[in-house]
Parts: sequence; structure tokens; C-alpha cells
Amino acid sequence: MTMSDDFMTDEPVMPGTETEDLSPETATAVDWDEEAITAEIIEALRTVHDPEIPVNIYDLGLVYRIQLLPTVGAEIDMTLTAPGCPVAGELVSMVQRAVLTVRQIDVAKVNLVFDPPWDTNRMTDDVKLELGLL
Repeated sequence: MTMSDDFMTDEPVMPGTETEDLSPETATAVDWDEEAITAEIIEALRTVHDPEIPVNIYDLGLVYRIQLLPTVGAEIDMTLTAPGCPVAGELVSMVQRAVLTVRQIDVAKVNLVFDPPWDTNRMTDDVKLELGLL
């Protein structure tokens, strides 16, 4: 006996023909693998490049924190290479759009922070090598 909407039927449900519940509560409970989602967010952040330095913002060290929010969101703390960056608003929007490309993320909050200040020690060694700093 199976239940369908408001009534019950004696007809069996054939394997593979069940309708999948895609509600956020069900989908995220099944798909919410924090490590995998964080890795996907990092890959998405690597598609965003600083307009003044031809390097992605993640490897440049501009992302300070990635925090997954309960079931469908992410909060990102990021900084700029200089507080007076003329494209600050545009860069924050680019980061938000990139994070929202991750399938499990429906809400992306991006905080612009300046403490601690960014410096070249936050860059990956590959970026330092690429920019001639090693």
C-alpha cells in the first residue's frame, strides 16, 4: 500500500518511478556535505579575478572566511588589496554571483572586512611565483 497526496492506493510504486521531493528541507538534508560544498565554493571563487592583478581572489588571499549557513547559504568574509579599491562594490557582487553558482547555495552573504589588512603573505606560493615575488 502506498500513499499519494491525500489518499492511499494498493498499487505498488515501481522502483525508479518515485517522485523525488526537491523541497529545500529534503534536498539539502541529503546533499549537504560541508566539505564538498566548501570545495565547490572555493572553485567558484577562483573564477573571480581581481581587476588590477590578473589572479583569482582566492589564491590572492582576499577570502578570509567561508562559513556555511544552515541548509542553503554561505557567508564569505573578504578583503581588498587596498581599502580604497575603486571596484570594491563590483568585486563583492562578482563574489556573490560566483558563490550562488554552487548548486546547494541559495543565499550568499559577502562581508567586506579590513581587519586584518591584506598583505602579500596571504597569497599562495603559486601566485607569488607567477607574480615574480618568489
